[in-house]
Amino acid sequence: MSMPCLPHFEKRLTSRGNRKRSKSRSKECYELGEGCALSWKPYSGFSVGQAVACANEHVDDRESIILPVHNAEEWLDECLESVLQQDFEGSMELSVFDDASKDNSVAIIGRWKGKLEGAGIPVVIGGHDSPSPRGVGYSKNQAVAQSSGTYLCFLDSIIGCQVRRDPPDSTARYTRWINQLAPDQLLTQVFTSHGPTVIMPTWFCSRAWFSHVGLFDQGGQGVPEDLLFFYEHLRKGGRVVRVDQSLLVYRYHLHAATHSVLEETVWTHRVRFLEEQALPHWATFTIWNAGKQGRRLYRSLTAASRCKAGVVAFCDVDEKKIKRGFYCHEDTQERPKPRVPILHFRAARPPFVICVKLDLTGGEFEDNLRSLSLREGWDFLHFS
Repeated sequence: MSMPCLPHFEKRLTSRGNRKRSKSRSKECYELGEGCALSWKPYSGFSVGQAVACANEHVDDRESIILPVHNAEEWLDECLESVLQQDFEGSMELSVFDDASKDNSVAIIGRWKGKLEGAGIPVVIGGHDSPSPRGVGYSKNQAVAQSSGTYLCFLDSIIGCQVRRDPPDSTARYTRWINQLAPDQLLTQVFTSHGPTVIMPTWFCSRAWFSHVGLFDQGGQGVPEDLLFFYEHLRKGGRVVRVDQSLLVYRYHLHAATHSVLEETVWTHRVRFLEEQALPHWATFTIWNAGKQGRRLYRSLTAASRCKAGVVAFCDVDEKKIKRGFYCHEDTQERPKPRVPILHFRAARPPFVICVKLDLTGGEFEDNLRSLSLREGWDFLHFS
């Protein structure tokens, strides 16, 4: 996993002159409940200051920075320098867990321990030297277990919300999506292929809430542990709050742990979560997209979901698909085989599960959707 920079804490939130204002903000956000998952807009550093202000009325409680490490020598100096440069005035510690690194990561962490502790930041170091790493989920759990803070701030390889990318031109569509989500969309767009609406390494929550949700999945390589934890957070009534300031950099590289997770694995979890959390609230629904993605969703639904929730139609703008008239689900043991009508989107009835990728049609799809004056979360959900 690569290492991000931890943006500096904003003095204006912790200085004596603004302390009262900071407490007022923190009370407002704290009353949302302990299930607040916060993320920050990134810039060149990483700042926990705003997160502390929005999650914690008790400014003297210790904040633990949770840092899993595996073969991160290329980025560790920059990462740990950003921790050192924090100007947060509260109590803060760094909890590092090394997951069997075979490079110089352990030595680099050792060099930084004295420097950080000299600046008043206690450092807790754990790890193992087994032949193989045990995975990101295991490392995060161990780093949390050895820490002592009331609040947990996760620091890891892919950082940001309202993100500035490193390199700047990487995954442009994803960056636009994560930067443009409105507050209510942090909950309504949790079913998309992009994953959590606040990127994992920017999460901030109380230790009590972390314990309530449960540990990260420790299945190792290929397990989307952040997505699974996020889903469990939502199942247990957790809120999602974002601090809208550019505070973190999201570093993209080919060896990031996220690349070990298969798309099919994520798809399966997304479909099950959709069936569990959304479809039971609708008597019937329409799948927007009679093409590959829409048909794949239909086939992926359990027979119970197709019957109970009632896929009444597909809709599209493609005249060829519409003229065909219906989609027949051939790969099924059901008799008779389901035949689902294909309609023009203006003739279809909401609610919709939308399987059209955003930001790919020059705004045509988005214009069509807006023209229907629907309410996201009530009349439609994105599953693209």
